[in-house]
Amino acid sequence: MIHADHDDNLPDDEEGLPLPPSKSQRKRDMHALQDLGEQLVALSVDQLKKVPMPEALADAVREAKRMTKHEARRRQMQYVGKLMRHIDPEPIQAQLDVFNGLSKAEIARQHRLERLRSEVLDDEKVLQRIVETWPEADFQQLRTLRRNALKEREQNKPPRAFRELFRVLRDLDVGAAAPPADEPRDDDEE
Repeated sequence: MIHADHDDNLPDDEEGLPLPPSKSQRKRDMHALQDLGEQLVALSVDQLKKVPMPEALADAVREAKRMTKHEARRRQMQYVGKLMRHIDPEPIQAQLDVFNGLSKAEIARQHRLERLRSEVLDDEKVLQRIVETWPEADFQQLRTLRRNALKEREQNKPPRAFRELFRVLRDLDVGAAAPPADEPRDDDEE
């Protein structure tokens, strides 16, 4: 965890100002940022594009991914850590948590989609609700997946269609969460 500017447990100096973090704390913070950089380097190219970071950091991470020599990579990772000291690591950590399935919102979303999948299997009328919610949904595909999943369950076969139904629902949900490309975003308006 990155050290906060002021910790209530730290002693204050004579003037009531908080003492600066110790050298050990600064080193722990730097190592934490460097570890975060290691996680960035381990991401796939597609995942890396989704991480909010300055272009200089993105370039340094891409460069580190290319390096194979141990010492060169170590120096590059130190450079990545140095660049990370000048940015807010929270958005990056939040995106990494999403990739790792650790964010509470992502877990809740997964559970919601699992419940929806169960509802689809229990009642075919739920398919109509899905099509109303996501107009781009392919009703026929969903119906086929439902039928196949029920058949697989009945015959004790591996749940291929069951999993595919979840993937389709997840893709629909992700597509709905992303803003349409033709609509201007709030930060583009001046």
